[in-house]
Amino acid sequence: EHQLAIKKDILRETLRRFAKLELACQIEVHPSPPWNYRNRSRLQLRVHPDFAAGYFKVGSHELMAVEQCPISSPLINRGIAALWETGRAGKAAAGVREIEFFANADDTKLQIELSCASEARRAAVRAWTEELRAALPEITGVVAFRAAQAGGPPTQEQLLSLGEPSLTYETLLASFRVSAGSFFQTNRYLTDELVKLVTDGRRGDLALDLYAGVGLFSTALARDFHHIVAVESSQTSAGDLAYNLSSKAEVIQASSEQYLSRSGREGRAGKGKVLIHNIHTPDLAVVDPPRSGLGERVARMLANLGAPRLTYVSCDPATLARDLVPLLAGGYHVEQAHLVDLFPQTYHLESVLHLVR
Repeated sequence: EHQLAIKKDILRETLRRFAKLELACQIEVHPSPPWNYRNRSRLQLRVHPDFAAGYFKVGSHELMAVEQCPISSPLINRGIAALWETGRAGKAAAGVREIEFFANADDTKLQIELSCASEARRAAVRAWTEELRAALPEITGVVAFRAAQAGGPPTQEQLLSLGEPSLTYETLLASFRVSAGSFFQTNRYLTDELVKLVTDGRRGDLALDLYAGVGLFSTALARDFHHIVAVESSQTSAGDLAYNLSSKAEVIQASSEQYLSRSGREGRAGKGKVLIHNIHTPDLAVVDPPRSGLGERVARMLANLGAPRLTYVSCDPATLARDLVPLLAGGYHVEQAHLVDLFPQTYHLESVLHLVR
């Protein structure tokens, strides 16, 4: 409760200081169980001279070794234990820099994603991942990506894929295919509550979902809107989005800025292609941007779009406050404010603001 009180004060003060906004409504708080809540955890790896796995200390690249993570799910902690077991046995592959564990909703299946340096070799990485899968049968799939050679563009190539390349994540309303590299909410206890906060009671003809990910909000909105436009920039997430959504939804692979500026560029979703066309004003716009927020240009274009209702899902109160400035100037006001504690034991906080005009 003390953490939540602090986070609530931080949200209110940040909005006051940077957006010059005095909330006329109360901030409703939605707590989470404090431990073992994460369904996704990423660890840094060191293979030589001795094996270690853990997190970088704040503001540095100094590795702090950890053999268990109290905010990660029990299955992820078993994955961390298997990681250390194979690493101490000298089986870790050279060149592997990061490992990410992603567990399904009931914590019975685990997907692993590896990030490798350019010197990583496929045969060595394959041998190690097979050891991991033997040590923990709940690992259903491993996908490894390798950085491009020095001097080339800063891209990654898929090095190998073993087992299933995606995980099925069940919520109260739907099942989602989540491929390696796709985004999904990380708190396994509050996913359904977050969806309800964003979508419950909303209905109309057209809903726009920007930064749609694999369709967590779009799928729920499709129950009560005649048509959904879901926009996602990541090719991997957009493929999952097209797979997960119903036929009444239109999936566009593009950045939100490209879509809102009617750029006319061709976007790809799944096996088909769609053209970004002149857009209609939606009855509801939902935005769930990364920590960097919308940015002034996208925020201004959203204000000009003129949706009567706008729901902003934010993981950083500072960028939220910055983005609210052009939205408030465009005629919006905050009808509801929610603090969703997706990240207990950390300074991060998630908020949901319902805006109307």
